[in-house]
Amino acid sequence: MTQYPGIALDETGDDIRDEGVDEARDEIVRVGTSLFARGYVHASAGNISARIGDSHLITPTDAALGFLEPHRLALVDARGEQIAGDRASKTLTLHRRIYAADPTARFVVHTHSTHLVALTLAGVWSQDDVLPPITPYYVMKVGHVPLIPYHRPGDPRVADLVTARIADHASTGTPIRAVLLDRLGPVVWGPDAATALAVLEELEETARLWLLTDRRPEPLPTHALDELRSTFAAAW
Repeated sequence: MTQYPGIALDETGDDIRDEGVDEARDEIVRVGTSLFARGYVHASAGNISARIGDSHLITPTDAALGFLEPHRLALVDARGEQIAGDRASKTLTLHRRIYAADPTARFVVHTHSTHLVALTLAGVWSQDDVLPPITPYYVMKVGHVPLIPYHRPGDPRVADLVTARIADHASTGTPIRAVLLDRLGPVVWGPDAATALAVLEELEETARLWLLTDRRPEPLPTHALDELRSTFAAAW
């Protein structure tokens, strides 16, 4: 039997004898199914990962997120070497770098959500904040979301840009939970699947609101933002 830290595989590499891995597999499949059913993902666009100790599970390259199979998810060790499942998504480097940059991150989701991609085509509010703080829940649940300039899917340079943004915001006391990749869509993360999904959903729906109103709404006034910071510890 092949041994990896905290994980036991049989000689075929198919039998993962680890409860944490099994739970993470089930959670990724559940999230993928939910996102597909509600129209947040389509075809084989997007990817999902989870951190289990020093290892990572990630959806395979070109996988349809609405039809994932648990045993086909790619299991990757602490060195980034794949040890089980189908070939890992080409965005594996980005996911691993996010986990390294933000110790609280345990779950990462990347989608090509329609309104957020449309926002990059129509023009974001600013490079540092793709949307203005137009609703209290956007401020509370999402926070600042910078735009990452376009690079081809899977380009490792994107990881450098994203981790630099994470570090910049952490240094100012306004940690970020998401970035928006130009023409490709959002990447969001959190301590668990539920938190990451809440960020994604609020981000996509706020983009839809702003586009539906022809990008006319003014941001919340300064006193309202101050109140959200003091009352709910909003990272804005």
